[in-house]
Amino acid sequence: MRTDRLGLVLEQFDHAREMAQVRLTGLSDEEYLWEPAPGSWSVRRRGEAVTPRAFGPGEWVLDQGAPDIPANEYAEVARQAADGMSVEKIAEDWSVSVERVREVLAHTGEPEPDAPPMTTIAWRLNHLHFHFAGGYEWTFGERRRDPKLLVDFTPSAALALERFWALIDRYRESVGSLTEEQLDTVGLSQHPYSNDADHPFISVLVAGNIEFIHHMAEIALLRDLWRTRA
Repeated sequence: MRTDRLGLVLEQFDHAREMAQVRLTGLSDEEYLWEPAPGSWSVRRRGEAVTPRAFGPGEWVLDQGAPDIPANEYAEVARQAADGMSVEKIAEDWSVSVERVREVLAHTGEPEPDAPPMTTIAWRLNHLHFHFAGGYEWTFGERRRDPKLLVDFTPSAALALERFWALIDRYRESVGSLTEEQLDTVGLSQHPYSNDADHPFISVLVAGNIEFIHHMAEIALLRDLWRTRA
């Protein structure tokens, strides 16, 4: 058993991936697209998207809402301002208006919790695919393609999983070849829709593990709800 930094991160990722692959066995198209509540975000035909910024390169797109700063990120915005980032740069970073950033910075006390949308298994799986595809392209790839155009979303559960696991295998192989120097490199990832470029890459890897684990746990719960929905 490895106890070095990369070894621990890889062991955690491999274990989570193994559990997730077992948990996703037998996923049907009906279950994959099941909307557990009205207004759920999902994978939809381009003309049927229910959100203003749904994206994807083909006929099927992934729902995405209007840009905003969620309540659980108010502290991060305050940290950015304390570190000397201008209000204009913070607004650009979050794709919101300068007025919205000023509103967040002026907020006192605990912010009201957000009410995030309910999402389907299809949405959560393809959100993960988008996340890791962009991370791969902007770390190990050509660093030029828009992450929102990298994943050809599909209503087929089997095809979505086939493509997802192929991407995850490629990502895992590249991560496994990193050196200690690369782990400590700030900006090794230049993912344009994240703050990866501001952090040592070992921190980016840990955040990626968290993203994988928590979304796969949500998918597992949705499978339980589907099984017991009657």
